[in-house]
Amino acid sequence: MPLPRLGRYPTLGIINCDALPPDARHELIRVQAEDRGESRGVLHTKGGERTVVCFMHPRADMTRHYLTPYLLDAGYAVFGQEGRWPGNDVACIHEMLLADIAASMKILRERGFQHIVFVGNSGGGSLYSFYQAQAVTQPPGRLTDTAAGDPYDLNRFEMPPADALVILAAHLGEGKYLEKSIDPSVVDENDPLSCDPALDMYNPANGFSEPFQPSKYGAEFLARYRAAQTARIARLDAIARQQIEEQRYFQEIARSANFDAMPFARRNFVGRRAVLGSYMVIHRTEANPAFTDPSINPSSRDYGSILSPRPDLFNYTEFGFAKYMTPRGWLSTWSGLSSRASVLDNIAGITAPTLVVNYTGDHSIYPVDSEAVLSHSAATDKKIVHIDADHFGFPLPSKPHEGGRPAAARAIIEWMRERLPAR
Repeated sequence: MPLPRLGRYPTLGIINCDALPPDARHELIRVQAEDRGESRGVLHTKGGERTVVCFMHPRADMTRHYLTPYLLDAGYAVFGQEGRWPGNDVACIHEMLLADIAASMKILRERGFQHIVFVGNSGGGSLYSFYQAQAVTQPPGRLTDTAAGDPYDLNRFEMPPADALVILAAHLGEGKYLEKSIDPSVVDENDPLSCDPALDMYNPANGFSEPFQPSKYGAEFLARYRAAQTARIARLDAIARQQIEEQRYFQEIARSANFDAMPFARRNFVGRRAVLGSYMVIHRTEANPAFTDPSINPSSRDYGSILSPRPDLFNYTEFGFAKYMTPRGWLSTWSGLSSRASVLDNIAGITAPTLVVNYTGDHSIYPVDSEAVLSHSAATDKKIVHIDADHFGFPLPSKPHEGGRPAAARAIIEWMRERLPAR
């Protein structure tokens, strides 16, 4: 019997629009940050726009976001940016991505745009809220290092803040998402099949039912499970920090005053260890009990995860979130304990007008998550809307002619028109 199709979507380009308005102009813009990091973006215009809407994600290509045609037709310019790690977040340092955003903000202000709106979609929500929180923090109060403890002083950058923020189908942070989805039953990080059956959500003894019947997990199991997930994140953090500290140890030797006097063989060994790049292989990251138990964070979603209708099998594939990371990338991006890109932490310091858009059938972001963003927001002008759609704005099978991307576009455009003129 062949295996079922594991991927939920047939293509990775589903964040993109199918076509752009024929009367729109599109300009590729080179973006160089103040630390000389390189990124790029595409500016879409029709002419005369006073407000530009920005999209960015830690790794995804947002230069043809599916909302772009709607926004252009409504009179808004659109800037879709790729960060310095396009298509692959294996080494992504969120703190450095803020420099990419800062550089693009300066370019857009110099182009004459009077208003800038961030639309943080999916991982873009935590990225943009992280940037905005740092941008409104006056120097010298900004961060001066990365999550790994490497020096990186955000106080040295000019960081213009945005005028408004839209949180669109955005989780609470990549690290916060993974903390709920990582498999705590892994007992050996070097063995992808190692398993503690008492912590296996896909073990029928713990409440798992044969797909596609809903599972039902007890409160005691869920409490142990969540605690074990956090413990595994802490374990991975410790591995990452140990690898970084070992590298720093040899870097200190290479910088020591007597290094040049050492025998060549010793210097050769130290030099190799000082620059040695290592990778973490993180097994089984598709294990949130909410994927199979609809009573957890109830919503309009159907069975499975954002990546697969069979998370019990997809959990063991080589694909998925955070599977291969550098230690520094892990700490800054996917660690729920170490990453600073946490929406709830950052939005508490953001007072710009804020709109939260929740997709009711999202397999990754639940209404309770979006409501938490709203409640933590420091803005006095804040609103939440719920749209019937899945994570990528596609209509729900139960409501094929309702909601979806057009409804999301209408809600965002109406909200912006009340606050920021298009032209």
